[in-house]
Amino acid sequence: MSQMPQQAALPRCPSCAEPLEAGDLFCGACGYDLSAVPAPPADQPTLTMTGAPDGDVDWPEPEPATTGGTEPRAHRAADVPGTDSGGTPLATPEPAAPGVRFDRPAEAAETAEPEEYPLQAPDPRAEPAAQVCVACRAGRVDGDGYCENCGHAQPRERDHMERESGPVAAISDRGLRHHRNEDDFTVAHTALPDGSPAALAVVCDGVSSATRPDEASTAASRAAGDVLLAALPRGTHPQAAMHEAIVAAAKAVDALAEAPDGGREHAPHQNAPACTIVASVVASGLLVVGWVGDSRAYWVPDDRSAPAARLTEDDSWAAQMVAAGLMNEAEAYADERAHAITGWLGADAYELEPHTASFKPDRSGVVLVCTDGLWNYAEAPGEMAEVLPPDAAARPLHAARVLVGHALDAGGHDNVTVAVVPFPAPPQGAGSA
Repeated sequence: MSQMPQQAALPRCPSCAEPLEAGDLFCGACGYDLSAVPAPPADQPTLTMTGAPDGDVDWPEPEPATTGGTEPRAHRAADVPGTDSGGTPLATPEPAAPGVRFDRPAEAAETAEPEEYPLQAPDPRAEPAAQVCVACRAGRVDGDGYCENCGHAQPRERDHMERESGPVAAISDRGLRHHRNEDDFTVAHTALPDGSPAALAVVCDGVSSATRPDEASTAASRAAGDVLLAALPRGTHPQAAMHEAIVAAAKAVDALAEAPDGGREHAPHQNAPACTIVASVVASGLLVVGWVGDSRAYWVPDDRSAPAARLTEDDSWAAQMVAAGLMNEAEAYADERAHAITGWLGADAYELEPHTASFKPDRSGVVLVCTDGLWNYAEAPGEMAEVLPPDAAARPLHAARVLVGHALDAGGHDNVTVAVVPFPAPPQGAGSA
């Protein structure tokens, strides 16, 4: 589950994490020279996953490699040989060292929330009007969803959601430690004006330190999905449609802070509803991703001898430290502040900066759009590719079940959500086998 910094409206010192005022040149707490921190790199709008650039473009020389003793960053889309839309060839750094990272120390996870009671599958022969408790198998369930015999809360519809839309499939699961599922998603397929197929997936992760995170993720995923489904058939470029979708999602979450909320009266200092977002559109030979926060998109080719890649860059404290050259990845992600996000959707977000990128893969594969409840257990692209079944493009729902099962088997410390989007988009009517 994503975590939000305590001071939402201000940036923080990259050395001591002290909140900063606009225009500060030095940190008032530790004296750190803020002019030494480089600005975040601008989005590269188009990256081509091919080995050769187009012949009609005058491609400039690549930028010089950065110097310093930091370790290579995580394997990302730019690590795949190719060029960006500005004509810069993409370097191929050494792959990051393999490893699986949890979102928090085991001892902290043990004390944060108690284990849930083991649930026995309900008897399918039971009459709907006389629902039997899935825990004790004796008591009847009242209208509020609790057993009249043992008092155990029954599984809610949102605890585990599975959906397919044409060639796209997604699953969201509560996990094993949280009392509710604060993730949500939208999957859909449509057609472009020329009749060619388009598929999309939107995944949102509610910020647990905010109020009503489950409502935030639902509002954002639905708003973004609606915009994409309206824009793509009109002929809007998928990347422009993605930007519009993220802006619409942000407005939908902002509106939740303005709506009357009885719980707000009892917790007036709680943050406004907030969530992260990551989305993907596959259409007309393009693979477009957009995101704000630390939910991710991965590319996994069907030919597993070709490298997988991470298509997004986290808006998080750890990623900021690595980008600034202040820590290597191992040091940054070992810090307790690693998962504090620096970008999110919500009324108290400092500034909305939607990231979008467009790719042109030269082979078939799948896009995995997921929350940190999954990638915490398979962070490196190679690890994600190892978990993903080889027939994921043909059986996306089965692939999503395998990925969610991997996260649950590894501990299920967080809500787990993943969408599987085949590339290229199959003709309309195709789906899981």
